[in-house]
Formats: sequence, C-alpha cells, structure tokens
Amino acid sequence: SQTERIRHRKPMTQRFHTFKRNARLLLAFTALLLMQQFATGKDGFKDAAPIPAEVKNFRVNYFENKAQYINSRLSPELTEKLKQKIINTTRLRQTNSDDAHYDISGYVSQYYTTTQGITGNTAGTNRLHVGFHLSFVNTLDENKNFEADLIRTFDFPSTQSLDQAESALNDEIVRNVVDEIFNRIFSNW
Repeated sequence: SQTERIRHRKPMTQRFHTFKRNARLLLAFTALLLMQQFATGKDGFKDAAPIPAEVKNFRVNYFENKAQYINSRLSPELTEKLKQKIINTTRLRQTNSDDAHYDISGYVSQYYTTTQGITGNTAGTNRLHVGFHLSFVNTLDENKNFEADLIRTFDFPSTQSLDQAESALNDEIVRNVVDEIFNRIFSNW
C-alpha cells in the first residue's frame, strides 16, 4: 500500500515539473515574439494608418528655409529625418524619381522668438516659434493631395541666447516637426 502511494506520487511530480517547464518555455517564447515585434519598429504599434497596396514609393524633396531668420541645421536635418522615419516605419521605398507615388515637399516658413514670461523687469521665458509649410502629392489619388501649415513652439530660459537654445532644442525641434509632418501624411488627419 505504501509502495502504491509512492507510484502515484511520482507521476504527479513528473506532471507538475513538465507543466512548469512548458509554462516557462511558453513564457520565454512569448517574450521573444514580443521583443521581435517591437524591436524593429516596423511591426506592433505604429503612428501610420494602413497605406494602400498600390503605393510603393515616396520622395522627400529638400526642405528649404524661407523664414526671415535661418537656422542652417534645420532644413537638412528635417529632410533627412523625415526620410529615415518613413523608411523605418513604413514599407515604402525611397526614390528620387519624378513619378514617386507620394511626393513630399515643403519649407520652413517661420522661425522667430517671443517673450513669454516676465519676472520683474526682465523676461523669464522665451518661446521659439517654428512654422513649416507642407505640400503632399499622391500621384495615384489626387483627392489625397493637400497643403498644410504646421506651427510648433519651444520654450527656453531667457538666460540663454538663441544660439544656446537652438543647440539645446535642435533634436526636439526636428523630432517634433518630423512627427507632425509624418502624422499629417500617414494618419489621415
């Protein structure tokens, strides 16, 4: 009778260890799958709405700077970062051809500062205004063509010069303007 109970226990212990091992394997597999999905930036949650299957490529024309004050780094960085964002988050291929399915152009239209907060007789906070004019041409569906003016603002301490603020804010400015351009084009706003 004692031997019979031991025989029954052993299979139960083996079943528990098998279940435990299988649960660990399933958890590890799920974790790997999730890491693969989100690590590339091409799958998982995206900003982009579905792109029609017939759209295969895009062209980003150089973004000129037509503002009164010219930040010489802004135009080339906006142009390149937008290209990279589209390449990294969509299936579209970049082309320099005039027959690109999505043809994106625009220019920096505004770039100026204003005083926002005043402490005593001195400015406490300044605000940098960055305006961008966007032109989007969908060569496959003219009803999707549009133009839009985008404006972003960035605050900085009045103790900083504009050059210092630009150095500190440049990455944020480029990221925010590129995100807004991308969202206007690919999120059907």
